[in-house]
Amino acid sequence: MSYYCDEAPGHPWHGPYHDTEYGFPLTDDAGLLGRLILEINQAGLSWLTILKKQDNFRRAYEGFDPERLARYGARQKKRLLSDASIIRNRLKVEAAIANAKTVLELRKEHGSFHNWLLAHHPKSKAEWVKLFKATFRFTGGEIVGEFLMSIGFLPGAHRPDCPVFKQIAKQKPAWMTVSATPRRRGKASS
Repeated sequence: MSYYCDEAPGHPWHGPYHDTEYGFPLTDDAGLLGRLILEINQAGLSWLTILKKQDNFRRAYEGFDPERLARYGARQKKRLLSDASIIRNRLKVEAAIANAKTVLELRKEHGSFHNWLLAHHPKSKAEWVKLFKATFRFTGGEIVGEFLMSIGFLPGAHRPDCPVFKQIAKQKPAWMTVSATPRRRGKASS
């Protein structure tokens, strides 16, 4: 079995992602939505393609701000579909907008996307996939699995002997806890 830890270090694109992002806990809504958008856009493509376009995605999707994306209409969708610096796939663009709206809905009950994840933790990958398919658009097994590994909710991002594994372990990602305590706060405060 080959791990990202074997291939990524020293690579100009994979290396920095492996060392500073992959598997590290994410808690803010824009970061979580952004990672989900990137994972969705990777479907059918290489992760290297996405890493090379990551800054372009962040710019095109206005920092992955859920409030802004949820308001996107025909004009913004047309702009995204004509932007050659990102992936121009109608289904993926529509999923990003719909998923931003979903994040806003999750906030109403849970306070944040992260709190929604905590409220459902722990789950097996199959259970997570079922939940994501019922909640978000364009979220199949590979997308959900990679998303949850990349944000610290499923194990497997790094080998235990990888130095980055030790850095992540210090942050106590959700997958390392027997069960994360759901933090229900109700509506998010301003």
